Amino acid sequence: MPRKPRSNPTTKHQAIELRKASTPAERKLWSRIRNDQLGVTFRRQHAVGNYILDFCSPKAKLIIELDGSQHLEQEEYDEERTKYLESLGYKVIRFWNNDVTNNTPALACWCKC
Repeated sequence: MPRKPRSNPTTKHQAIELRKASTPAERKLWSRIRNDQLGVTFRRQHAVGNYILDFCSPKAKLIIELDGSQHLEQEEYDEERTKYLESLGYKVIRFWNNDVTNNTPALACWCKC
């Protein structure tokens, strides 16, 4: 029996494009969590349903989202998105971009805990 797709083709294509245009904060955190450096495998710009996640570990059911200033104006959307992802069994962790820029090693350690 074929596996149910985790996202739709449009979302998957958008995720591919976002991988090509990472923010400085995303690149910096990715350099600390890629290649199982935390003992957990992460995917970046990973599509789940209609959402594209900054960093996702499907096996650990862990999502890391980096928020810039635009998230101050979309709190309701972020809350709805988090509820949906939690309903799938994921734990969602959010960091501000400036926290990643100023203290990446501490954040990587926090994600490992």
